[in-house]
Amino acid sequence: MFALVDCNSFYASCERVFRPDLKERPVVVLSNNDGCLIALSNEAKAMGYKMGDVFFKVRNDLIKNRVAVFSSNYALYGDLSARVMKVLENYTPDLEVYSIDEAFLSLSGFNDLAERGQVIKAEVERFTGVPVSVGIAPTKTLAKLANHVAKRFEGQSGSYVMETPDAHILKQIKVNKVWGIGRQLTKHLEAFGVQTAYDLSLLSPRAVRKRFSVVAERTVRELNGISCIPLEEVPPHPQNIIVSRGFKTRVKTKQEMIEAVSFYANRAAEKARTKKVYATNIHVFIRTDPYGDKQTRYSAQRIIKLNEAQNDAATIINASLQGLDAIYKAGLAYQKAGIMLTGLLYEEERQTSFFEGGQSDKANELMKTIDKINKIHGRETIRPAIAGSNKTWFMARNLLSPRYTTNWNELRKVRC
Repeated sequence: MFALVDCNSFYASCERVFRPDLKERPVVVLSNNDGCLIALSNEAKAMGYKMGDVFFKVRNDLIKNRVAVFSSNYALYGDLSARVMKVLENYTPDLEVYSIDEAFLSLSGFNDLAERGQVIKAEVERFTGVPVSVGIAPTKTLAKLANHVAKRFEGQSGSYVMETPDAHILKQIKVNKVWGIGRQLTKHLEAFGVQTAYDLSLLSPRAVRKRFSVVAERTVRELNGISCIPLEEVPPHPQNIIVSRGFKTRVKTKQEMIEAVSFYANRAAEKARTKKVYATNIHVFIRTDPYGDKQTRYSAQRIIKLNEAQNDAATIINASLQGLDAIYKAGLAYQKAGIMLTGLLYEEERQTSFFEGGQSDKANELMKTIDKINKIHGRETIRPAIAGSNKTWFMARNLLSPRYTTNWNELRKVRC
């Protein structure tokens, strides 16, 4: 049996953990540069707001309706996610962290499934303050649907057990709500008269594989209670690492662009070290406003291939700036830039260059020391000077809440 634990309106719930005054109040969280709504509490959804609504268009309406609005606080969300996963580890040795707000657990061998689901829900909320829903079923796909029932069906207490495929439930769930069924596949299935999860479960797995794909075949089998998708306890091999942000104001000088690209390259190298991988290729891309004047519209990218895979900041930054030099055009107002690392290899997969001898021990020790200091004292306590200090171009986050759990200077203060 599998359990899917899903945090309810995760970003909005995180903002409420240290703000009990927001418990019954609608809450929304904005995307980078405070562009659009990306997370909404149930109260906000009930008022008609939708994910993707452009902030400046609904801003006055949000104020009028006393909706609490926050910029994305990724430091807070990431830390609370880690705490949720830590609590879940107490209930099974087999855990797959599926996303920042979801995890699959193996509950094989447990008999008291209904009680266990309620305990998991209560304990996560007690230790972290984040409300969750729990769906339990014999396959991961059915566990997803059971979680949907626990979260959205009336009369449920936030935890639901589907011990066998339940036709009554499957008939009430649209096919596009089934895990693994994307938009295009939904269109094809609906053309064949498949409207619900139950309709999909009645199809021949072999026919589905022949007509669509092996992934769709697995989904059909899973809907019938045949487990085809195991837990992935070891994270899949990372394919790429991307750090990209739109600028708060248009970048018009090369010095500002150098600072931005260096900042993103340093962050990408930091992520690579966290994942314990080394990059072979560095992609640098810049662009102006894609909806701006056609005469000044410009976008370009350059790939720098390293002689051997590296993850130290100096190498990644230097390669990124080489790419920037090749594509930068003066006189333009840039709206976005980014760095992508590809050709990622683990230590045991790397091949050391005969002439260069690999990333030096000195560089490794320096990176370890910097990472340790930044982890203790906060990100960017030590940072490359070339990345600048003013960051006038950095993304706008005008409604950012404090980093309650990761910054000593922003701890919640309680006065008696």
